[in-house]
Amino acid sequence: MIALGARCCGEGQTLAGDRCAGKPSRCAAGLVVTEAGCVATPRAVGIAAGLLRIGPSDWEAQGQVMPRAVPMEAFALDAYEVTEARYSACVAASACAPVPLSGEPGRALSRVGLSEARAFCAWAGGTLPTPEELAFAAAGPKGRRYAWGDTGAVCRRAAWGLVRGPCGEGATGPEIAGSHPDGASPEGAYDLAGNVAEWAAPKAGEAEGPALAEARGGSFGDGAASALRSWNRLEIAASTRSAEVGFRCVYPFAVAAEGSALPR
Repeated sequence: MIALGARCCGEGQTLAGDRCAGKPSRCAAGLVVTEAGCVATPRAVGIAAGLLRIGPSDWEAQGQVMPRAVPMEAFALDAYEVTEARYSACVAASACAPVPLSGEPGRALSRVGLSEARAFCAWAGGTLPTPEELAFAAAGPKGRRYAWGDTGAVCRRAAWGLVRGPCGEGATGPEIAGSHPDGASPEGAYDLAGNVAEWAAPKAGEAEGPALAEARGGSFGDGAASALRSWNRLEIAASTRSAEVGFRCVYPFAVAAEGSALPR
């Protein structure tokens, strides 16, 4: 991948406005070359059972995180944030409502509300992850500060600071899902920090239509590295449809154990 302005595009592409244009000659590892750009193949990674230790592991968490330990069962997680290509397939199947698209099929989907995210995950055979599942996927049993480890919140690891710096200027939407492989978690999940903040499932008692919901992981628009921390959370209206908010899905652990690409 190469940097073009505020974007990260496939080799051989050019920048047309805020879009990576043309067929790339090469994409990042794990992404496939298509006529319309680099696109991630849907697949799931396994997250083994363990204990999620939530607490103020650094000074920035003081007063923001309630210390607690949560036993976590094993689950499978989308390796990549849901892309425009995947969501378009759901719309074509009349299972999802249309949302605004950028025209880049490999770009992480954004401008999608909580209800649309939940509908897609149901169609894909999964569910929207809980806040604890997203936190555990990012932190792991050792309580990593970031999805990739405890240090190194630099621009090559995540899509962040792309609106007013420090990593770029003027971005209007997210990057290609999986375009920052150096920021992958040890389990192989990409963009758990940055790109789009990810919707989390509401609490059981609010399942039918909560007024507020959580989005986790930070986004391309966040200018502070603290937004990328594994404990960071954003409380927003469930009806929010922001360029900085997207999602991924979770599945039974056996889905990852099968070792094959997701059918949807």
